[in-house]
Amino acid sequence: MQNHLVKIDGFLKWLLVIFFGSILLYLGKALFMPLAFALLISFILYPVCKWLEAHRFSKVAAIFLSLSLVVIFAAAIVFVFIKQAIQFGNMWPDFVAKLNNLLNELRIYLTDVIHIKPEKQDEWIESITKDLPASVINLLQGTVIASSVSIVLLLLIPIYSGLILFHRKMLLSALLKFFPEYKSEEVSELISHSVHTFYNFFKGMILVYLAVGILNSLGLALLGVPNPVFFGFIASILTFIPYVGITIGAIIPATVAWIEYDSFLYPLGVIAVFTLVQILEAHVIFPFAVGNRLHINTLVTLIVIITGGIIWGVAGMILFIPFVAILKLIADKATGMEAVSILLGPGNNNEK
Repeated sequence: MQNHLVKIDGFLKWLLVIFFGSILLYLGKALFMPLAFALLISFILYPVCKWLEAHRFSKVAAIFLSLSLVVIFAAAIVFVFIKQAIQFGNMWPDFVAKLNNLLNELRIYLTDVIHIKPEKQDEWIESITKDLPASVINLLQGTVIASSVSIVLLLLIPIYSGLILFHRKMLLSALLKFFPEYKSEEVSELISHSVHTFYNFFKGMILVYLAVGILNSLGLALLGVPNPVFFGFIASILTFIPYVGITIGAIIPATVAWIEYDSFLYPLGVIAVFTLVQILEAHVIFPFAVGNRLHINTLVTLIVIITGGIIWGVAGMILFIPFVAILKLIADKATGMEAVSILLGPGNNNEK
């Protein structure tokens, strides 16, 4: 009986930690969000910095070179996307004209077939668009404010990353002080294993995104969808958000194809292309480039995505998954965390 009470007490403590931890993350997202991005970037760049330092680079030079490569790579991606977005924007008037034609056909259908009078349709449109200007202004104001905050946070991320890499030994020593001395070596090896495993996983994922983006772009180009590279690589990057990302990535080009060609066959073609690429990604590209997946079961993945979205928005949906994956890596190796490993893992297909 006493053992059961101890287990319940421990479970309640974990629930309290999760509850108050979530509140802290939500209230302090302006601080913790860039720190989380910086920490992940530090995990990814640590092996690179270590390699550069072993080849006669100073610590500062290795960190600066590593971060510079990341910034240049990110800037190149942003440049390509902006260029493609400008091209798409130049085609926007044509899309608007075709959309107006479709709406006119819909009005005729509602009038002639369903017998809804044009006056009634005008009332519906007026009620829908009545508060639209104010909503657009509020949205633009919010976007400007959010963009300003995002720019500040983006500038902080490389600074945080550089400082974490520079003070990594001090931070590791401080972390080890939270554990008994006889566990210091085990914890140190566990952290090193997790960082290197996550680095290799991320390196493989870059190859996966490139391959999927190229295949998506080729498929969309063969269908004649405008800006295939733009939509193909956006869909590829959005697959970082499991289940949700690929759906969003397919909806946009499918809608554009429908407006462009006035036919449902092209959106179906877009869906077919993305489905085929996803099958190739799951069974050929991913096993070749990455090997073993960081296994997290579907239930936990969906809960983490939703929780991340509630706490930090889109950034949370992106960030929470890799951190849970790192927690799974730690739980697989750490003694006393078997329950966490089982809870996060894919489970046994043969269990009853």
